[in-house]
Parts: sequence; C-alpha cells; structure tokens
Amino acid sequence: MSDTKLSKDRPPKEGNSRRRVLGMIATGALALSGSALGLLTAVFFKPRVTYGPPQKFRVGKPATFTSGSEIAYQKQAVLVRREGNQFAVISTKCTHLGCTVNATDIGFECPCHGSTYDRRGSNVSGPAPSPLAWFLISLAPNGDLVVDKDKKVPAGTYLEIKA
Repeated sequence: MSDTKLSKDRPPKEGNSRRRVLGMIATGALALSGSALGLLTAVFFKPRVTYGPPQKFRVGKPATFTSGSEIAYQKQAVLVRREGNQFAVISTKCTHLGCTVNATDIGFECPCHGSTYDRRGSNVSGPAPSPLAWFLISLAPNGDLVVDKDKKVPAGTYLEIKA
C-alpha cells in the first residue's frame, strides 16, 4: 500500500492545469482546421476555367488590310472592315440565336434562320430582334490594331489611321 493519500480537500493548484492546457491545444487545433476548411472551400468554388476566347485581341498591322477589305475572324466572331484609312469591327453573331452570320454583297445573312442585315449591321428581315454589335478597335503602341469585344460602340464608328 502506498503512503500517498488522495484528498478531496486539496486546494486547486495555481496556474495552468493539465486539463486547461489540453483544452487550449484542442481549441487551437479546431480553429486551425476550421480555417483550413474555409480556405479550401473558397478555393473549390473559384472557377478555374476560361469560358471562351479572350475578349481583347490583336488583328495585325493596318498595312496588312487592303482598302475595301473585310476579313472575318471565325474564332472571335468578328469582321474587320477597312474603308480607306478607317477601320471598324462588326460582330458576326446573329442576335436571334447566336449563329455565325456570313458577309454578303449587301451586308450579312444568317444561314440558320434567315435573318438579314445591311452593311451597317442593322437588321433588315428575319427573326433577329436587334442589329449586329460594333466593337471598339484601337491602335496599340506597337502599331497593331486591337479589338476589344467588351466595349461596344455605336454603329458606324470607325477608327481613322492617319498615314
């Protein structure tokens, strides 16, 4: 038998008891794991994909376009038009259901549902509810033409390049 006697009348020790230290460690571990879980949840819900081609892109130097030319960029769904020293960009997405319109002698025509547009992109006939969009075209410092599909401009807006 041991000489040590357990006493219920022993006064509590001053400072941190073992139970208190273990409680603080458990609380810290719980807070750390909660923070990590919150961070991982935020990272999980952040999209990691791009939903299409960039909305701002270069189309080349002005000299690569001959006067009176219209060059369609299928991937970006735009048509770059040069008239003299002026450049414009018109959308080639039909405003009815988003089909790609084809350039014709009189304007644009949707092969899917028959909408037709004039040279300015105004809807002439068919189910299209609105005209084709015109986008901002600008000159980069290196001399390239830059199209920005995030910025629509009024129909008939041209960029003039001084020769």
